[in-house]
Amino acid sequence: MKRRKPGKANYLETAKQVLNIEIEAIKDLSVSLNDNFSAAVNFILKCKGRVVVTGMGKSGIICKKIAATLTSTGTQAIFMHPSEAMHGDLGLITRNDTVIAISHSGETREIAELIPHLKLMKTKIIAVTSNPDSGLAKEADVLLSYRIVREGCPLNLAPMASTTTVLALGDALAAALMKAKNVKAEDFYLFHPQGRLGQTLLCVSDLMVKENLPIIQRQTQMREVIKIMVSTNFGAVLIEGSKGHLRGIITDGDIKRLIEEDEYFLQKKAGDFVKINPKYIFEDSLAREALMVMEENRITFLPVLGQDKKIAGIIHIHDIVKHNYGRRK
Repeated sequence: MKRRKPGKANYLETAKQVLNIEIEAIKDLSVSLNDNFSAAVNFILKCKGRVVVTGMGKSGIICKKIAATLTSTGTQAIFMHPSEAMHGDLGLITRNDTVIAISHSGETREIAELIPHLKLMKTKIIAVTSNPDSGLAKEADVLLSYRIVREGCPLNLAPMASTTTVLALGDALAAALMKAKNVKAEDFYLFHPQGRLGQTLLCVSDLMVKENLPIIQRQTQMREVIKIMVSTNFGAVLIEGSKGHLRGIITDGDIKRLIEEDEYFLQKKAGDFVKINPKYIFEDSLAREALMVMEENRITFLPVLGQDKKIAGIIHIHDIVKHNYGRRK
């Protein structure tokens, strides 16, 4: 059998055609989403167990990503291979779980064989399929359907637009659940403690120094101010008010200027030289926010305040950089 000679091809044109087909498929999904989507979100929110995502072949690969995204954003989820389920992995599922079954045709044999067992276990089923008349669609508690005109594959055979659309639908579910659960950046860090992204989501309270702080009062003599600044090695002292609130700051740069400008400054008090309205940050802020404030103002540390606006600590730029970039390479 003779091999066909490859024809001339415009690779960029082919690539753009595929991308445009997938874009149109996702646009169509966005328009066609209805109350069934909200019902699916509510099913998952009420689920007392886990979300079990199942599908065969390329759909199975998409299922794994959806399960991983749900888990990393605050919704416990696992992938279950439908064939393995029929050989013992059904033991993973309880009646408290919710199953998301994904099949482009809605008639995938392995999924069809799984459904009666899920029904017997009284497990809720969310179907994701392009065929609203399929067996899977009819057996599901909630149907999430999508429409594919072409796959994007030049032969219109390999799953492309369909898998991309289902992947986008999974992201939409995860985002809606995050919104419903009020997942915050600090919660996201709990799910990603070792990742670079998670490290940037640390709170200031996780990195700040809380003990042996260089705190003085307005009436503290400047000789004592310098001793405290040197012994604590922060490069500054914080002026504390009567109720523990931050009233100002004196830095080592201020001391250097005073040495040149005022030969009698050692005989004076901190209140004579204090900088009022210094930059600060609250302890529940993100560490990356503190880093931005320091970089914008060209400073190396920030006083940290609690919600009561009392002095709670100090955060240094080196502690943030070290934590973000000093771990695994």
